[in-house]
Amino acid sequence: MFDEPEENEGEHQPDLAADSLQRAKEKCDEFRMHAELVAVFEGHRKFDAQIAIGLDREVARDIQKRIALLEKSKSADSPVLPPQAGADAVELLTLYQPRDLSLNDYHIHRRPGELMIVRWLADDQVEAFYERMQAHFDAALNQYREEERHAKEWKQDEQTLKYLEALDALEIKMTDRYLRPIIQQHKVFVLSTQTADEMDILYLCDYVIGIESAEIIGAASAPPEQATERDRAWFFKLFSLR
Repeated sequence: MFDEPEENEGEHQPDLAADSLQRAKEKCDEFRMHAELVAVFEGHRKFDAQIAIGLDREVARDIQKRIALLEKSKSADSPVLPPQAGADAVELLTLYQPRDLSLNDYHIHRRPGELMIVRWLADDQVEAFYERMQAHFDAALNQYREEERHAKEWKQDEQTLKYLEALDALEIKMTDRYLRPIIQQHKVFVLSTQTADEMDILYLCDYVIGIESAEIIGAASAPPEQATERDRAWFFKLFSLR
């Protein structure tokens, strides 16, 4: 028995290469967010950034209020802050000066079940941050390319080869993606956010920052030795003002 061919068979086949490339671009977004996360928090391991426990409660509250006002002022369609928010952005970006807080270090304020970390970067520290973010992104993308080539290249069909060629051609510059040239040229301010409902706090503390979680979030809030997924999962929101 043979099945009758479907009418117009082959005329409306999905473009598998295009679909795979779209998935690859979505994967790149994951790599970008992870690269930013690591670049923000790896300073203790890579650049001798100190963990400064005990950020003053009033200073922490002031910073939170300022961030909230800036977040409310921007459009949902763009991370670029409106011109009228410029003065407020400058005050927050330079708040370390009147408060006598060091650059590069992680200034930490704890509350029960909550942790606030503030870090200011300036001058060469900013350039180093973007270089590290690019390096993390490139490493993840290159590994993904190798995995996809190893898994698919043996097929040698036209669509697969086209997909692998397009994947090799993907190039994302972190300075462009994070609007660095626009910020420098037009003197604008940008506030972006990254949110995770279930950030692995042990991964962030032990692996990325390089310090046991109890030293950062406090012994009372640290996950137990035999931590469950629920123990490890923290709500997380990263604000990046530049």
